Amino acid sequence: MQNNSKGYQEYLRKQEKQRKSIIVWQATLLVGFIILWEVLARLDIINTFLLSSPSDITMLFLEYLKDGSIFLHIGISVWETILGFTIGTALGIIIAIMLWWSEPLAKVLDPFLVVLNALPKTALAPIIIVWAGTGIKGIVVVAVAISLVTTILSAYNYFISVEEDKVKMLKSFGANKYQILTKLVLPSNIGNLINVAKINIGLAWVGVIVGEFLVSRYGLGYLIVYGGQVFKLDLVMMGVVVLAICALVMYQAINIIEKRYKAKQK
Repeated sequence: MQNNSKGYQEYLRKQEKQRKSIIVWQATLLVGFIILWEVLARLDIINTFLLSSPSDITMLFLEYLKDGSIFLHIGISVWETILGFTIGTALGIIIAIMLWWSEPLAKVLDPFLVVLNALPKTALAPIIIVWAGTGIKGIVVVAVAISLVTTILSAYNYFISVEEDKVKMLKSFGANKYQILTKLVLPSNIGNLINVAKINIGLAWVGVIVGEFLVSRYGLGYLIVYGGQVFKLDLVMMGVVVLAICALVMYQAINIIEKRYKAKQK
């Protein structure tokens, strides 16, 4: 037992060392990229009008930070993304449960879901906004539309992939469909549903930015499209960088939830 314990402790140390090494490499690559970008910009090797530079982006960010306007744009975009993500994920899982519950319903809707999934939903965003209305409501509906079908198809495939032997065993003990759903299907797919949520973070951001491109006068999408319209491409690059950071923070939040869930399972 002692040898096994020592071996396990050594394994944990190696895992921790590898984790720290990965973080160091990631930070090194990021810092190296930023330094290289700045050097190339200062030497006029790259066109700063088109690609800007880290120092110009930082100075512009500080200007927006000083007057507080950046918080307004970030706050609106994050709120719209949270709404679109939450509604799209919850509604998609509910519909996936309905499809799992009723096989005939799943067979009827299957071709329609496949077609909807194949449609370029970003191209349909102007129509969706006309239907739903402008403002936050229309933008959130675009975000929901982009993530909904993907959520339904992914969650439904996870649900029907549960081991048939386990389902038969529960049925042999007299379990009804609700009990199979709550005691087997959902608990065994929590990790998979968290992965769906991680995917939906990106999809929700895509929907929000597309919606803000079209109708919003606030938000990160608005900053990006406005910067392009007035040929102020450092504003475009700043919007993209801030957007990437916001998306990363939300993704990491889901990642932390996933790690805590896995830790409880051990």
